[in-house]
Amino acid sequence: MNALTQYIDLYKQHGELVDLNSAEVINGRRGDALRTLEKTVLPPKGSENYETTDLNDILAPDYGLNIARVPIDVNPSASFHCGVPTLSSSLFLLVNDIYAASDRAHEGLPEGVYVGSLRKFAQDYPDFAHKYYGQIADMNNPIVALDSLLVQDGIAIWVKKGVKVEKPLQIVNILQNGTPLMAVRRVLVIVEEDAEVKILSCDHTQNPDVDFLALCTTEISVGRNAVVDYYDLEESTEKTSRLSALYLHQGEGSNVMIDGITLYNGTTRNEYHTRFNGRHASLKLFGMGIEDRSRHLDTYSKIVHATPDCTTDELFKYVVDDSAIGAFAGLILVDPGAEKTEAYQSNRNIVATDTARMFSKPQLEIYNDDVKCSHGTATGQLDEMQVFYMRTRGIPEATAKLLLKQAFMADVIDGVRLDGLKDRLHMLVERRFAGADPSCASCRTGCQPTR
Repeated sequence: MNALTQYIDLYKQHGELVDLNSAEVINGRRGDALRTLEKTVLPPKGSENYETTDLNDILAPDYGLNIARVPIDVNPSASFHCGVPTLSSSLFLLVNDIYAASDRAHEGLPEGVYVGSLRKFAQDYPDFAHKYYGQIADMNNPIVALDSLLVQDGIAIWVKKGVKVEKPLQIVNILQNGTPLMAVRRVLVIVEEDAEVKILSCDHTQNPDVDFLALCTTEISVGRNAVVDYYDLEESTEKTSRLSALYLHQGEGSNVMIDGITLYNGTTRNEYHTRFNGRHASLKLFGMGIEDRSRHLDTYSKIVHATPDCTTDELFKYVVDDSAIGAFAGLILVDPGAEKTEAYQSNRNIVATDTARMFSKPQLEIYNDDVKCSHGTATGQLDEMQVFYMRTRGIPEATAKLLLKQAFMADVIDGVRLDGLKDRLHMLVERRFAGADPSCASCRTGCQPTR
């Protein structure tokens, strides 16, 4: 059975309601999405770049969707008290897939910055939204096509030419419901020439006993000489699945940091599709995953060097324990005209038990001789000699292993260019390896949205 059929049927039966509660620009992409999905056969588990992930199984459950947009009365500044890295940030909220903002979210933001509902953005700036919405993400990707068919809202961030946003923007995505739910959201980020912004997106599930599916497509367009940091932190539950596809286009001289951090999850597939469209641009693509019990994290990346003189530094690290599964497949593609490219890709992993599994496939595809490129992978266990040495110095075995795991992740965390987040991540990773519950697990009462 094709799991997409139920969503195709849903839209055919209730398409008018889906469109009614969205915006014309967003609705304009649904026809292409529908035609694509009707021809799509989901890649089976074991196929190329899907060695461990079965999209059909993830999409098969009968999740509810809030296409009628039942309102949720929530004040984030009063209801959100979780121990995530709030920093000194402007806080914006998606409760499932309905936009909300704290009472003072826009205070301190400079002129020339829009942060808010994607639906409202598309209604207020239809020409501009049409120029960017759906123009980077590939509709042939089933994650993008399904998102484009059903999405009604999300977050839009628009930083105009020359504007520098000093305070980080924090997007908190909360999954909360009494019955199984699929949240479909879209993130559109437009950063114009010479602008700067740092964005932290956090995913949290508040009800650990309910099945959720978070479906998200992110499009980031970065202009000439712009500087962008985008951090994506997941702290969900074992009953939460996540399908995320991020698309990035970089202009000349731009400087971008993308960092995907998975601390707690159920089944996650994160995709990163990036392309250099101008010379002298640079990208740092970092990520880390801590997987135990029966959790599953699958990362796919494709970085296209389409222009000369650009630089990529890619690093992903995993620690997999118990019966968890980790997977990394990364491709750096250097086009024939992309001379003077420098691209480095690394995937390093610790497999802590005989029952845990890690799959790694770093790849380079180079069509130009004038480049500096390398890729590599290493998977192993904790160094028993280091553990023994620490024990001879009076450190208990469990503590020694905890310290070694923390040290293993240190270079991913130290790559973070937001000091408050970097400090917080060191603490969160320490708690995670020590076996602490997700930060939301201890504050479910305070975090509950009010209806």
